[in-house]
Amino acid sequence: MAGCQSIVRLAGLVLGLWMAAVSGGVLGASSDFVRVDEYMQRHPEQQALMADLSARVRGPAVPLSTPPLREIRIAVIYPALQASDYWRRSLASMEARLRALDMPYQLKVYMSRPTVDVNLQARQLTNALQWRPDYLVFTLDTVPHLRMIERVLALGRPRLILQNVTTPLAEWEDDPPFLYVGFDHEEGSRLIAEWMLEQADYRGKYMTLSFSSGYVGRMRSDTFVGMAGRHPGLERVASISADGDPERAYRETLRTLEAHPDLTMIFAASTDVALAALRALRETDRLDVLINGWGGGSAELEALGPGGLDVTAMRINDDNGVAMAEAMRMVMLGQQARVPAIFAGDIVRVTRDTPPERIDELKRRAFRLSESSDDG
Repeated sequence: MAGCQSIVRLAGLVLGLWMAAVSGGVLGASSDFVRVDEYMQRHPEQQALMADLSARVRGPAVPLSTPPLREIRIAVIYPALQASDYWRRSLASMEARLRALDMPYQLKVYMSRPTVDVNLQARQLTNALQWRPDYLVFTLDTVPHLRMIERVLALGRPRLILQNVTTPLAEWEDDPPFLYVGFDHEEGSRLIAEWMLEQADYRGKYMTLSFSSGYVGRMRSDTFVGMAGRHPGLERVASISADGDPERAYRETLRTLEAHPDLTMIFAASTDVALAALRALRETDRLDVLINGWGGGSAELEALGPGGLDVTAMRINDDNGVAMAEAMRMVMLGQQARVPAIFAGDIVRVTRDTPPERIDELKRRAFRLSESSDDG
């Protein structure tokens, strides 16, 4: 009887996933999310838990003293088919840490394009759940993601890790995912904005350019716009969402440059649109326009410098893969209560003037476990 009920519930979930995938839309206002600082104020006990996990992540692996009775099953659904190597490095670092911890595991990995492959992601999620994993690593960017995740949470398993999200959704506070993990989009954008606005002397016209109108693009762009809005000498003349198409970012940059030849800055909310806009600047000989990257992966670091990107927020990328592995280890040791709700890795500002030796130092730290992975 229990088996039949499980099958019925899974069938209902599959139908719900397909309905969610075709519903479209973007997430609500940023007020739907709880900022990291605000979350710690609401839940002061989380500060010690977050500090403890951060210490584990920065420290060496401590292998299990007793071999587990069985392999853990991990399903990963990543929008990794993009210029940024963030997702692939995260997967490589998670696996490397699991091996160092002597934690046997089985892994199923599903890749897709961000924004445009929501229907594919729904099918991937259905397949992943039918495999009955212990952990599901997924992300949250659009309304279809939101609805898919809510159905997984309603099942009560697998343990859900939401990656690239460090601001808990307010409506899930009573029934949260196992772990929010990634890097704070607001913190990274503040680092970029502080430098760019100062370089522009707090004057001039600027445009914002996002890969999509989802959660990530809005959190990053809204932060930059909010900081720019404090200075009356700055004017936003265009706000573009590429709808998942870097070529559209390239074309819209060309149009904006033509309409506003006195453009001062471009705030790019992702690697793909940053590199597309940089191509437009190079072709029009407008390298006087300030432009940023976001994430500091291999492609951005190669483009950083005179005639390229001016600044980026560099994630200490492998931290979040290590954090996921360490959280799984804590569960295996019966320490799930010590797993914090959020892990937000370190972000460092890197500019066109950062010495090469400093960048090399950061790369060794950020890519310490994933350097052998395909950077893409």
